[in-house]
Amino acid sequence: MPTSITVGASTATRPRGTVRWACAGTGRKPSDPHRGTGHLRWKPGLSILAHDRCPAQGIPSSCDGFRSRRIDCDAAPWVAQRMPTSRSSMHKFPVLLLLFATLTAQAAGDREDQVLLQGNIAGKQVVRAVGTDQARVDYHYNDRGRGDDIQAQWRLDGNGLLVEYKAQGKNYTKAEVNETFSLRDGRASWKNASEQGDRPLASPAFFMPISAPPEIQGVLVRALLKAPGQRLPLLPSGEARVERAGTLRINAPGGPVELTHYRVIGLGFTPSSVWLRGDGSTAAVTYASGWISILPEELDPGLPDIIAAQERADAQWSAKLARDLTHQPKGPLLIRNARVFDPRDLAATPGMSVLVEGERIIRVAADALIPTPLHAEVIHAEGRFLLPGLWDVHKHYAEADGPLDIAGGVTSSRDLANNTDNFIERVKRFDAGTEIGPRVSMAGFIDGAGPYAGPTKMLVSTPEQALKAVDWYADHGYVQIKTYSSLKPELFPVIADRAHERGLRVSGHVPAFVSARQFVEAGADEIQHINFIFLNFMYPRVQETRNMKRLTEIGEHAYEYTPDQPEVQEFIAFLKRHHTVLDPTLAVFEDLSGDPDDPVPPGLRSIAHRLPPQVQRNFGFGALPVPKGHEEAYAKAFPSLMRMLKALHDGGVTLMPGTDGLAGYLLHAELEIYARAGIPNAEVLRLATLTPAQVMGVDKDRGVIAPGKLADMVLIDGDPLKDMRDIRNVDLVLKGGKIFDPAAIEQSLGIQPRKQGQTR
Repeated sequence: MPTSITVGASTATRPRGTVRWACAGTGRKPSDPHRGTGHLRWKPGLSILAHDRCPAQGIPSSCDGFRSRRIDCDAAPWVAQRMPTSRSSMHKFPVLLLLFATLTAQAAGDREDQVLLQGNIAGKQVVRAVGTDQARVDYHYNDRGRGDDIQAQWRLDGNGLLVEYKAQGKNYTKAEVNETFSLRDGRASWKNASEQGDRPLASPAFFMPISAPPEIQGVLVRALLKAPGQRLPLLPSGEARVERAGTLRINAPGGPVELTHYRVIGLGFTPSSVWLRGDGSTAAVTYASGWISILPEELDPGLPDIIAAQERADAQWSAKLARDLTHQPKGPLLIRNARVFDPRDLAATPGMSVLVEGERIIRVAADALIPTPLHAEVIHAEGRFLLPGLWDVHKHYAEADGPLDIAGGVTSSRDLANNTDNFIERVKRFDAGTEIGPRVSMAGFIDGAGPYAGPTKMLVSTPEQALKAVDWYADHGYVQIKTYSSLKPELFPVIADRAHERGLRVSGHVPAFVSARQFVEAGADEIQHINFIFLNFMYPRVQETRNMKRLTEIGEHAYEYTPDQPEVQEFIAFLKRHHTVLDPTLAVFEDLSGDPDDPVPPGLRSIAHRLPPQVQRNFGFGALPVPKGHEEAYAKAFPSLMRMLKALHDGGVTLMPGTDGLAGYLLHAELEIYARAGIPNAEVLRLATLTPAQVMGVDKDRGVIAPGKLADMVLIDGDPLKDMRDIRNVDLVLKGGKIFDPAAIEQSLGIQPRKQGQTR
């Protein structure tokens, strides 16, 4: 039950606000307090209730063994005796009424938000207003051992622009955050881990911090609404503008709440959404189609409606993009003079023509053998490299990923975890052509409950729940199950057996407390991420892999396991015997092993300068912090991963390229890494085209440029057989016979052209 602090008799209006409490704790010394943050409300019966968990003992009422506790609300600290809540005792403390009135006035601007990952509570954001122009924000959440933990404070001018900003704490990968900004006498100065700048301002501009709590999005919207034309330059670079997208009425516990939906253009590839209340305060911020949401508990019942409204706005934006950028030939389509790559025999044949009718390839032959059909549209390849559409087998689709994939030549993919409420509709839009995107095979995500649970609503603890989850996915068109690290090991065989019974493949993170070998023996068809190969050799010393250990142990010890070791060779042979597939995601690990002072992932540095300014500033997860004394081991980690990749390929283990990161461009980086690891370029291209089609059971229609196949093709300016870096030079993409110009897609997303002077 909650703590009850009597403040005296009153018929005052019921206040709300944020309370910070501290108590000594049952069984602990009074000098060793523990603290928490709770929600303040006025209860009928005239008591203040501080609701929250006590980190050490459960809830504050577990601290009842002590006479008093300290309650702080904003700048008005006071000590209250814990008293019975009966009316007979309330007359003893009328002096506290004045303190309560002060507390109420100061708490009026305070707010506590939940941080939800796929609807599961993962943390909180506490916003404390200090007067009308300052705020202090504590933002933290746990995403499987990762997640921001940031304390920020700022001051605004009369136009709502930042004049002071300071943030400290840890970022998503737990690297140190120390970011500052100031505007004095018309001169702006800023500094963070990767930037430092100083310049005079001739006109108003909004500084956009890199390490900021979500509340800063509301601050930006309010500033934009005050600005001329509702747009502002951004510091250090870029520009943002805001559009009103509509209103929504939420039935909150305290009564209906009217929210206004704003869309901010200029922070990313696509507009981002922010919701404000009628008084202009921030109501909700959600990212990645509701993957992560930040809003007060009272608005939680309206979250599905909030996400649905955002999805409608995104779908309208995407539909216009598809109408503008999709070209459907009115008759036959003929590609002339192409160098056609065939992943079946790894040959690239010049002087070839490909004839397409509708969505399928009709004929592939030498130029001289295919006459130009009447009314045909002709694409002159001029000797460029034509290969089957690329695959990315490790996706988590959000707003811009579909267009980015198509621009990068990715025409088929697999999504390994997404929002079950709306993702199916996005896939349908991809298929219908009302949103630009590839053909997607959906994998359903299942995990177990716990502090490191993955972001999914399918959290299972019993065999019955596990079977129900598998059946739901099978009934809704999913073709695979992906399990995660917090799943009880004894439930995995239950899931694997039912999935196989329903015709679904099974893969995932290796659950904590078991080895990769045990995972495969229990029924896994595939393993996600190469780190679990190394963790197999560290078992049983390393068993807790739900947290950051699954990454830090790789940094510290990967170099110890080399392909020439007998245990490594035996395990590779084991994987081959079991026909186990590996989705390595090497580019992500190169990012994690990169330069801590450079936020741009190594595989994206060649194209980063073309991307929108705010995207450049917020790249990737960033490198893992390197513990002192382990610098040499961490430096050896990624080369060790590449050597293991080559050994797995040479040992006959099936590899499929996937990114788990920035769409399109990071797949190119993944393929470059495979080539750098020593896998022949032609074999890399087969892994990215035909191999996934075979593994996913769709090679009847995809994976090869041949008669009867779907017309999914990519035209490359260069020769990736000689230099895999040429895979980035995507000139034209076909999906089902529809033609896409990558340069036009990039331009629509705010990306600078690859070729000088290249515009639509």
